[in-house]
Amino acid sequence: MQRPEPIDEEVFFDGKSLISETDLKGNITYVNRKFVEMSGYPKDESLNMPHSILRHPDMPKEAFKGMWKSIQAGNIWEGYVKNLRKDGKYYWVIVNIIPKKDEEGNIIGYIASRKVPDRYRIKAVEIQYAEMLSHEKQ
Repeated sequence: MQRPEPIDEEVFFDGKSLISETDLKGNITYVNRKFVEMSGYPKDESLNMPHSILRHPDMPKEAFKGMWKSIQAGNIWEGYVKNLRKDGKYYWVIVNIIPKKDEEGNIIGYIASRKVPDRYRIKAVEIQYAEMLSHEKQ
């Protein structure tokens, strides 16, 4: 699937329940209505696509390395994420990811919910992510 060209236009997240689930490799297995609304991807198009399709180019890979390390170890991860919508616009969220486990306690996937980000904190996060990106490009 082709990623859209980013447009410098933000769509503000209203804080209503935005949920997605993925398998162990990060492929989407479930989305709710708010996910469809915010991402711009219809449910049938979202399922089985890699969740990373939403990664905005302003997001450093290093931020996601820490996320994967944490959730694969069975821990909860929370962080600021700038997502890329299907139409090229973006939205900021605080993502909370928890490992989904079976009856034996084995991780079988991940559940992500989102919260409204602090607008002032986004400014600091943007600076941090830009610095991380500059190191990635060296």
